[in-house]
Amino acid sequence: MIERTIEDGIKKRLFKGKAILLFGPRQSGKSTAIENLLQQTGDNFLYLNGDEADVRELLSNTTSAKLKVLAGTNKIVFIDEAQRISNIGLTLKLFTDQLKNIQIIASGSSAFELANRVNEPLTGRKYEFMLYPLSFAEMAKHSGLLEEKRLLEQRLIFGYYPEVVTHAGEEKELLKLLANSYLYKDLLLLEQIKKPVLLEKLLKALALQLGHEANYTELAQMINADKGTVEKYIDLLEKAFVVFRLPALNRNVRNEIKKGKKIYFYDCGIRNAIINNFHPLKNRTDVGAIWENFFIAERLKYLRYNNTGTVQFFWRTTQQQEIDLIEETNGKMTAFECKWNAKSKVRFPQTFADNYPGSKSHIITPQNFEEFLI
Repeated sequence: MIERTIEDGIKKRLFKGKAILLFGPRQSGKSTAIENLLQQTGDNFLYLNGDEADVRELLSNTTSAKLKVLAGTNKIVFIDEAQRISNIGLTLKLFTDQLKNIQIIASGSSAFELANRVNEPLTGRKYEFMLYPLSFAEMAKHSGLLEEKRLLEQRLIFGYYPEVVTHAGEEKELLKLLANSYLYKDLLLLEQIKKPVLLEKLLKALALQLGHEANYTELAQMINADKGTVEKYIDLLEKAFVVFRLPALNRNVRNEIKKGKKIYFYDCGIRNAIINNFHPLKNRTDVGAIWENFFIAERLKYLRYNNTGTVQFFWRTTQQQEIDLIEETNGKMTAFECKWNAKSKVRFPQTFADNYPGSKSHIITPQNFEEFLI
């Protein structure tokens, strides 16, 4: 069993009088992590799956009396795929307010839907956690740092989804299945995506432009859609944990771009599946972009799991000076430039150093990346 970083944080918040909510993409291991954690507690628990029609009916419009009977002697109630249940926020509120001796836990793969349904009813009554696909740190702890570094090329090509990691030899098949159905299931179920073909074209365009600044107008022209649709679909893809946006750092320094953004995939394997390219790195022209995506996504996981409060950006000027990743923590800046080839010469722009005095800079290569992820 691969231990997930968030498990300790959830354990510490059990029976504190609040609901525990776990968000994350489909197939990232939410159910497995919670069930593993609950088995460790030794308490009786009830598992309810929101994908099942009778569970949805039972929990959609209910009362505290019915919920008490449902829970029985169980100390913990775990509702999986909670985004499928109407009025789930009110149901969770009833558990929290009326059944104080029962710990309610809910997981959902669609943040925009579940969050909208629970935010108002559960104001001040919830702890929220995010679970991403497996991280470099989690796998290094599980199988050892040396072994995980040896598998770096495998991770860059096939990514970190749990089923992909644990089923060697089946990576391509599993990733294609994920990329073609599971990741978008919530969007299609909720009818937020009216043109799935357009979504596929947009994802492919984003995958092929990896590492470059995203231009919504150009993307709209590429996929024959309007700019508003592109913005909406990217927003939904972000809320469904397929991609994330990295904004441009802009502190009113002359020549800094004002509203730029880069778009990365949470998982390199999904990105490669979208363009159907699983070739070895030595035969690829996009290895630099994949390496950049890998490090920035892994760094994001590390920072959020450790609750550092760090904000991430990229930096570029109108003179095309650029830095891959900027992090701001407690007012201090750190710059990262990602290079697959450790022998590449890198000079951080003097403009950045002049305007952000005291900032640190690091060149990230396969030789040193683990120092920033563990």
